[in-house]
Amino acid sequence: HVQLVESGGGSVQTGGSLSLSCRASKNAYFRRCMAWFRQAPGKEREGVAAIYGGGGSTDYADSVKGRFTISQDNAKNTLYLQMNSLKPGDTAIYYCAAAPSCSGGVHRGDYNYWGQGTQVTVS
Repeated sequence: HVQLVESGGGSVQTGGSLSLSCRASKNAYFRRCMAWFRQAPGKEREGVAAIYGGGGSTDYADSVKGRFTISQDNAKNTLYLQMNSLKPGDTAIYYCAAAPSCSGGVHRGDYNYWGQGTQVTVS
């Protein structure tokens, strides 16, 4: 199993940047796919970005393409999300997720393990 702990959320003005981190416990098998999701008040949790295939493949939601970058440092067991050009519509709780396998894209049903979330507020 995998334990995930997010950090780096906060408040920022429109156009600003934030970087999120997700520290994972060991057990690399269970986190061969990793992703970021977000959930805004009153809305369903949606996929933001995923990384898999040893880090060689990434997928992004259309709404964040060109603004967000997902990456990972396997030596540190850490997943990152660099968010630039933030908009009020990016305001949400951001969750890190992991799975031993995934189908491509950023699909909630693929992921078994979840962090507790970190709040991002853009005003």
